[in-house]
Amino acid sequence: MNKTLPALMITAWLVAMAGTAHAATATAIFAGGCFWCVEKDFEKLPGVLEAESGYTAGKTSNPTYEEVSNGHTGHTEAVRVIYDTTKVSY
Repeated sequence: MNKTLPALMITAWLVAMAGTAHAATATAIFAGGCFWCVEKDFEKLPGVLEAESGYTAGKTSNPTYEEVSNGHTGHTEAVRVIYDTTKVSY
């Protein structure tokens, strides 16, 4: 009996995870000023699975924040948003 409850809990968790694994997702990139502020706002939206700050469209590999801020890399601050298309439309 003591082993039955953990086994049932694990089974229920696996079934729940299997249902969410098939959700349709999409990725969008947004550039809109301070990327930390934009990232934080996207993370508040229902259906957004992940929001990650970074840089896009530049010529420098692995730039630092200071390099991008100085304007010499060609990069733009951006946020990559991964979202559930059944809950959020583009």
